[in-house]
Amino acid sequence: MKYLLDTNVLVAMFRGQYGIRQAILKAGFENCAISEITLAELLTGAYRGGFDRHAHEIAFLRDHFEIVPISAALDVYARLRADLEGNGTPLDSFDLLIAATALGNKLILVTHNTRHFSRIPGLKIRDWETVEK
Repeated sequence: MKYLLDTNVLVAMFRGQYGIRQAILKAGFENCAISEITLAELLTGAYRGGFDRHAHEIAFLRDHFEIVPISAALDVYARLRADLEGNGTPLDSFDLLIAATALGNKLILVTHNTRHFSRIPGLKIRDWETVEK
């Protein structure tokens, strides 16, 4: 496993935008994973939009991607949160948990929100929306 896909990447994949489907296929499903937090965010969106309409998308995620638990990354999350808040540059808790999951599991975070995540020391980031396919 090499990549942790952020929520915005999966939304773009489902919408058929930015060549994300092709980028995932090129990387290989076996090299892409999602955080439990990302799954929770997408489940929330599915329930807001009518779960029956989005049930196949949730099933697709569960069938094709490893779901990485956040428990191993909680110490990383707490340290990062304390540091960022201490510096006056806090980050949304869900985003920080996703970043901590990537760091704690030595994964590259794939996101279009690079400006936001670039404040996290040591986090490797890729933006598949801006990369030529």
